Amino acid sequence: MTANVHFEELKCTEESMRIGVATLDNAPSLNALNYDMLEQLKAQLEIWHEDDNIVCVVIEGNGDKAFCAGGDVRTMHDKMCQGSAEDIAAYCTSFFKLEYQCDYLIHTYCKPIIAWGQGIVMGGGMGLFMAASHKIVTPESRLAMPEISIGLYPDVGATWFLNKLDPGVGLFLGLTGAMVNATDALGIRLADHIICADDKQALLSLLKEAHWSEIEDVYQQVTQLLSGLSNKVNGHQPDPQMMPFIEEIQQACQGDSVTKISKGILALSGQTKWLETAKNNHRQGSPITAHLCFRQLTQYHGLSLADCFRLELNLSVRCCLLGEFREGVRARLIDKDNQPKWIYSRVDNVDETTINTLFTSLWDEQEHPLASLGHY
Repeated sequence: MTANVHFEELKCTEESMRIGVATLDNAPSLNALNYDMLEQLKAQLEIWHEDDNIVCVVIEGNGDKAFCAGGDVRTMHDKMCQGSAEDIAAYCTSFFKLEYQCDYLIHTYCKPIIAWGQGIVMGGGMGLFMAASHKIVTPESRLAMPEISIGLYPDVGATWFLNKLDPGVGLFLGLTGAMVNATDALGIRLADHIICADDKQALLSLLKEAHWSEIEDVYQQVTQLLSGLSNKVNGHQPDPQMMPFIEEIQQACQGDSVTKISKGILALSGQTKWLETAKNNHRQGSPITAHLCFRQLTQYHGLSLADCFRLELNLSVRCCLLGEFREGVRARLIDKDNQPKWIYSRVDNVDETTINTLFTSLWDEQEHPLASLGHY
């Protein structure tokens, strides 16, 4: 089955008004984004952006299992294994440039975008989800930035959105790849509303029935509609897994070095499966990723959104050339032996020169592939 994005325009009660619906359709891969899907999504969003009759947009995933589990890293792995350094750089630059342009478009859209985050929302899916003006989870949702397990780093705008969370929270998520449920997502502000999965059609009906031409603030109107549906979820939310430890997590993630914070995370006490999994993810994850994430979330919190994506494009291409990312994907997703051979064995023996090189731009400012981002 070919991976695609399907588009539909729902007619509103007011005849000229319509709701745009984009459905990510790559269900066998949990709606992972390949290049063609990103190209289709970006092109249609640009059309709807200019169409005054489209009042808002809903982005959803096909099926109940996932909104989107990330980017198409399997294809990227094949390219990294087979191509020359020049070919790898060209392909990865093209893919990540398109992905980040799509994310940036959603962040800066001129009308509400509702992300229906049913099921798994990870990696590249988080890039779309966190960019939306209205972020919905259902009781079954699970959100994560799991790049430390595959030797990449939290990208797709995470330099921006993880830095907007309370101190230490974003760093913990990046350093552990911890998966958070709907209740925690709302508690740490990764999501705006929890709504029962069965109420998706009710939401679409409310959007179609609204008298948009009489509404002064369409964003506020969407918020009110979502808040009304959120009230129906009482009693169906999952028990929090992260919030009971939030103060300890924040304290553990205070420190002036990756080594100190790593020790703090591994020393967290609490006999829960969720916390042990988070600690194990960190223990077995890429030490290079840990250093990249630490620098992202301690030195770049003042960047503009566009500059965050420019920083990340350079990091992503350099990670593809380095080999750590390729090895992580091999171990976790291709051979599935879960025994990645990281370049460095521990966080405390990573050569800072390697990290400095990864943060060194491949392009002059004027030649950067995303140079025009934010300057239209």
